[in-house]
Amino acid sequence: MRELMIVLKAVADKNRMRILKMLEKKSMCVCELAAVLGIKQPSVSKHLVILKNAGLVEDERNGQWIDYSLCRARINLYAPFIRDALKKWLNDDPVIAFDRNKATTLNRVDICKK
Repeated sequence: MRELMIVLKAVADKNRMRILKMLEKKSMCVCELAAVLGIKQPSVSKHLVILKNAGLVEDERNGQWIDYSLCRARINLYAPFIRDALKKWLNDDPVIAFDRNKATTLNRVDICKK
């Protein structure tokens, strides 16, 4: 039951849900996610730790950046089911649509050097 509670708590936050929906479309670094969400990078990092501990996202070093993407490994029994369900949910939500559109227009080199 503990693993299920960790996964459900991870997705029970608006910003974490927005992060997951953006990561369905592309891998992103913390500075890109912060730019779209309009929150500070340390807050994004905290959200990503929660999502990673729940088995929902993974990270990979890409030069000077760490890219986050949806987790492909089966960390626990519940995360894959939530990830699959999320692909069908909120796709017509205006906030999600805005986030995804904005994410495609970002230039990480310009954002991250600030």
